[in-house]
Amino acid sequence: MDKIKVEKLVPGGQGIGTLADGKKIFLWNVLPGEVVEEYEVTKKKSSYVEAVATKIIQKSEHRVEPKDACFLSTSPWQMMDFDYELKMKAELVQEVFRQNGIILDAPEVVTDGKAWQYRNKMEYALYFDKESEQIRLAFHARGSHRKVPIEGSSIERAEILARAREIVEDLNARGEEARKYQSLLLRCNADGVVSGGLYENGQPHPVFKNLSDKILGQEYTYSPNGFFQINLPVYELALNEMKKYIVSEKVLDLYSGVGTIGLSIARDKELVLVENNKFAFAELQKNCGVESNEDTSCGRSSLPSSRGSSLRPCRDCGCPQEVPSSGSPRAFLCNSEDALEYIAPDQTVIVDPPRAGCDKKLIEKLIEVHPKKIIYLSCNPATQARDVAMLKDVYEIEAVKTFNFFPRTPHIENLIILR
Repeated sequence: MDKIKVEKLVPGGQGIGTLADGKKIFLWNVLPGEVVEEYEVTKKKSSYVEAVATKIIQKSEHRVEPKDACFLSTSPWQMMDFDYELKMKAELVQEVFRQNGIILDAPEVVTDGKAWQYRNKMEYALYFDKESEQIRLAFHARGSHRKVPIEGSSIERAEILARAREIVEDLNARGEEARKYQSLLLRCNADGVVSGGLYENGQPHPVFKNLSDKILGQEYTYSPNGFFQINLPVYELALNEMKKYIVSEKVLDLYSGVGTIGLSIARDKELVLVENNKFAFAELQKNCGVESNEDTSCGRSSLPSSRGSSLRPCRDCGCPQEVPSSGSPRAFLCNSEDALEYIAPDQTVIVDPPRAGCDKKLIEKLIEVHPKKIIYLSCNPATQARDVAMLKDVYEIEAVKTFNFFPRTPHIENLIILR
C-alpha cells in the first residue's frame, strides 16, 4: 500500500491525501499531518477512493484515544482533542465560504462544554450473535451495510442506552429473531422520559407516545420519530443568539418544523410559520396553541391573500381555507418556495432549511423583495455558503457564529445574519 500524508480535513469530516497514481483518497480516522501506512477501502471510483485508516505511522499531537470502540460508526471525531475539534469546525466553515468567494474571519464555535451523552435520540441496528445465540445492539460500520455489535456508546443520553438494553433483553427472553426488525429507535426528553421502540421489517412504522420539552420556557410536543433538535442545551444557546436579531414586528419563519425557532424567539411578534411536512405541521399547530382549521386531505393549506381576502381556495381541490386570526401565530402547510407572496420588505425572515439548502426560487424572491433581515441557521454550511453567495449583492453579512450541536462528529450548525 502507498504511504499517504494527510493534507487536511475536508467538509464532511474526512482527511484527504494523494495516492501514488494521483488519485485522491478520502480517509476516516485521520488528522492533518498524519502518515497512513494501511487502510481499508470502502469505496473505489475512477477519480478517488474512500477508506478507513487502520495503521498510522506518524500521529498528530491532537490525536487522543477514542472513548468508544464503535466511534467510527457514531462519532468519528472522537480521536481528536475537543479544542482541536472546535478549531477544525471553524476552519471548515471558512473553507466552504471561501470556495464560494466569501472570506470570513474564523467564527466563534459555541459549545456548552459537554462532549458526551448529549444526544436525545438514537437509532440502533440489531445483530444476532451466533456464538451466544443472543440479539445484541449494533451500529453499521462506516461506509458499509455490515453490522458491528456494541457493548456501549457514549454520545446518547444514558436513559436511552439503558432502555435499549432492556428491550434487547426482553427480545432475547422471548426468543425473538433480529432479522424480524429493521431497527430500534429511542428518544428521551430533558426529564429522562424515553419513548420509541422497534421498527419491524415490512410493517408500517408504529406511532409512538409523544414527548414534550421546554425550550426557552416554551413547551413543545413532538413525535420520537419526527424532527426535533438532538442537543437542546446548545440549541437554546443558538436561539438566544438569533433572538438578538429580531428587528421587526413582522417575522416569517420558513422551514419551521414544529415551530421551535419562531415560537421561541418571536411568539410576541406578528409571526407566520411555514412547514411542508404534514406530521410536523400537526405538531406545529399544537405548539401554536390552535386547532387545525383546514381539510388536511388537501395536503397543504394556502397562504392568506396579499389582497386582504380572509379566504382563499386550496390549489389542490378548490375548497376554501380559512386564515387564522392575526392575534396569534399563524401556521401554513406548504413548501417554503410556495410561500413567496408572503415575503415582505418590513420583515425579519428566518430560514432553517434541510441539508440541500434554500430553493432557488426562494433566494430569488428574497433578492427581489429584500426583507430587512435574514436569520439563516444551517445544518450544512456548504449549501448555506452557496445561498449566501447568491444573496451577497443585496445583503451584507452582519454576524457569523458556529454551534457545536454534535460534539465528536464533523457535523456543523452555522448561523449567518444578513442585513
